[in-house]
Order: sequence, then structure tokens, then C-alpha cells
Amino acid sequence: MAMIPAAGRSVVFVTGNVKKLEEVIQILGDSFPYKLVAKKIDLPEYQGEPDDISTQKCLEAAKQIQGPVIVEDTCLCFTALGGLPGPYIKWFLEKLKPEGLYKLLAGFEDKSAYALCTFAFSTGNPDDPVKLFKGQTQGHIVEPRGPRDFGWDPCFQPEGYTETYAELPKYVKNSLSHRYKALKELSAYFVQHHNPAESLSCSS
Repeated sequence: MAMIPAAGRSVVFVTGNVKKLEEVIQILGDSFPYKLVAKKIDLPEYQGEPDDISTQKCLEAAKQIQGPVIVEDTCLCFTALGGLPGPYIKWFLEKLKPEGLYKLLAGFEDKSAYALCTFAFSTGNPDDPVKLFKGQTQGHIVEPRGPRDFGWDPCFQPEGYTETYAELPKYVKNSLSHRYKALKELSAYFVQHHNPAESLSCSS
């Protein structure tokens, strides 16, 4: 069985995004038994299905870190475009901004979309399988509203709400977001499988 870090030990979370780290720590709260240490590393831009991309990124990160590591991959999938931009949303956002994402659907009646977050965890041992934790939130693509400090949040309006992710108070967004749902799965796994007697299954 794959070993996970003993409580109190640190796990590297691969990100250079301070806002994302803040949000992850806020969502995990005090129940998460490990200390997350953010580290920005350059990973190849893999192509393919979301699960494959997350797994490949995690394996490469674990190889570079030489220890337990968590990577995150986020998709924004438009129903009218057959699931695109999907895992390539980062590049679409960079070139088009939230306004451009909204305009992509100008010729379509269907503005529905879903946000998908996948966290991948590796113990750092190449023999252990990568574990995936996923969360999905349904919503619609709308004309951008709200602060511009967090990616495509201004143009994604979750189902059942009249505000975009960007307009919602943080605690509300963090209670329904795709990231929240994925982190809930990840946290439950770590708490359930934690054994204080275990040591890190990795090179030091």
C-alpha cells in the first residue's frame, strides 16, 4: 500500500500562484494533518485528457522534488464547444482575457459550462501509483463581472447563483467551488490513510 507522510510533515504543493495557495490552505483548514509548502517548478505542458495530464505532471514533479508532492490542474469546459477549452484554459485566458472567453460563445445559445479541478498526489516513490482527487461545479459563462484578480472567475457563474465566482464572498465560493470539492476528497483520503508510525516513502 502507498505510504503517505506522517502528520506534521510537509508536502510540496506545486504552484507559483500565491492566491491559489491561500485559497487551498483556507479550504483545507485545520483538519489537514500536513504542512503545505508551495514551490514553483517548470513542468512540461502535457496534452491529452485531464486525468492523463494530471498524472504526467505529478510524476514529473515528484521526480524533480524527490519527495511527496501535490499538483493541481484546472479545466473550464464549455458544453457548446464539446468540452473545450478544458485543460487549455490557461492559454485561452492569457490570450483572450475573461471578455474573450465570453465572446467565444457568442454564436451559441448554450452558455453552460463546468469547472473541473483535479489534484494529483505522489508519495515520491515511482512504484506508488498517482492518486487523483476531482471536483466539478456546473455553471454558465457570462459577461465578466467582479474583481479581476483570480483568472476566469469573473465570467463563470455557478449554477443556482446570480453572482460570478469573482463576485461571491470568498467563504461562499470556497464552499461550492470545483477546487473545494476536489480538496475535500484529498483531505478525506489523507486523514483516513494517515498512520503516525509511517515515515516518508521517498528519497530524502
